[in-house]
Amino acid sequence: MIADAALLTDLYELTMMQGYHHYGRHHRAVFEMFFRRQPFGGGFSVFAGLDDLVSTLETLRFKPEEIRYLAGLGLFRDDFLEYLETFRFTGDLWAVPEGTLVFPQEPLLRVHTSILEAQLIESLLLNTINYQTLVATKTARIYCASEGGSIAEFGLRRAQGADGALSASRAAYIGGASSTSNTLAGMRYGIPVTGTMAHSWVMAFDSELESFRRYADLYPDRAILLIDTYETLGCGVENAIIVGKEMKANGHAIGVRLDSGDIQYLSKQVRERLDAAGLEDARIAVSNELDEQIISQLVAAGSPIDLWGVGTQLVTGGNDSSLTGVYKLAAKERPDGTWTPTMKVSDNPEKSTNPGIKQVWRFYGSGNYPIADLITCDEEVLESSREYTLYHPSGDYRKTRLDRYERVEPLLRKQMEGGRRTSPAPSLPEVRKRTLENLADLDVTYKRLINPHIYKVSLSRLLRDRKREYLNRYLAEE
Repeated sequence: MIADAALLTDLYELTMMQGYHHYGRHHRAVFEMFFRRQPFGGGFSVFAGLDDLVSTLETLRFKPEEIRYLAGLGLFRDDFLEYLETFRFTGDLWAVPEGTLVFPQEPLLRVHTSILEAQLIESLLLNTINYQTLVATKTARIYCASEGGSIAEFGLRRAQGADGALSASRAAYIGGASSTSNTLAGMRYGIPVTGTMAHSWVMAFDSELESFRRYADLYPDRAILLIDTYETLGCGVENAIIVGKEMKANGHAIGVRLDSGDIQYLSKQVRERLDAAGLEDARIAVSNELDEQIISQLVAAGSPIDLWGVGTQLVTGGNDSSLTGVYKLAAKERPDGTWTPTMKVSDNPEKSTNPGIKQVWRFYGSGNYPIADLITCDEEVLESSREYTLYHPSGDYRKTRLDRYERVEPLLRKQMEGGRRTSPAPSLPEVRKRTLENLADLDVTYKRLINPHIYKVSLSRLLRDRKREYLNRYLAEE
């Protein structure tokens, strides 16, 4: 949950709200969020941030000092400020479950509420979902590259501020990390915490051997010794072996950590030295600007690594620092209570939206693996026994038929009604489990780091026809 979130919005959201309020435009509207392309050139994304968003919306309030601040800007009328004093989010929220694998162009969530409320929460919603989905996706890619290895999120000191660090720890755990170095995130979210030692610990003692002994004496069941402060394959590993033998005699196993140098070469050399010394139970942890590409290469080379500590590249997104998530008006209520679809038409065809309130249906094969997603008008109900025609999302002539599948299910589910949760939130381990199960079910071709297969997201016939109708109407008015 984000504290003091009412003003976590772009100014134009508030000025538009005041305009709606002034002109009496309190009608209901439906906004939806989707993203336009997969980050990192990947084949999937992991939806994250939903529980934080819902918790924030439930408690969204304007405090007296925030109202005074807005009054001091000289932009807002007294009647609008009085409206904000009693503001509460009263809308409905539909969303895919957190931890679900998602794909471009399909709605991830829908907001049904007054246009004032929907406008206010846009920036908050995008900030929360975009960042956590980005980090969860990056972590899932790292998890896949490690072939299900143990990932420790080490990104606190490189994250975008304290709020970013906490969100990153949460999202990384959803994406497949097994622990975090962020102690506050551990307390707040119940994520297992982990840590080793810094080079400063080693240098603070008169000898490397003394530093290792003192640490192992203090933490006999969690001693991971940093062996690259002076000479990894010289005194580093030799001193670790001395301490490792001492600890083994007392029933404990150590670990060692590599934080520099040629990780592939060093990990194999260190493993041989540890095994030769009878320390087969000693684990090897590695860090130092790791990402999915490096980890994939190390795994392919058979590097004997037990724990991957990933920081900067995970919490910042590395070479793709943001998700292309957007929030668009999909439908609006008429004065008579009926609804009319809305559509953005752009000179860039990929930026044109699909009109109306929509649902996303996922088709599954016999092994519970996803085959394709179909975006439909909300009133459409799909049945598992029928054949369906799937139309290309651009609305052109391209189409395919789908008749060989085991089941189909809707992805968007009601998460809030009247501003309140519809059911208790799943625990974070449950969300993480959903991610890992989804990843296991996804065909390997979509998980390739290079040139992944493109997952099929299509339009139903009714939605395709509605889109064409709106485009033709727009062209006729020119």
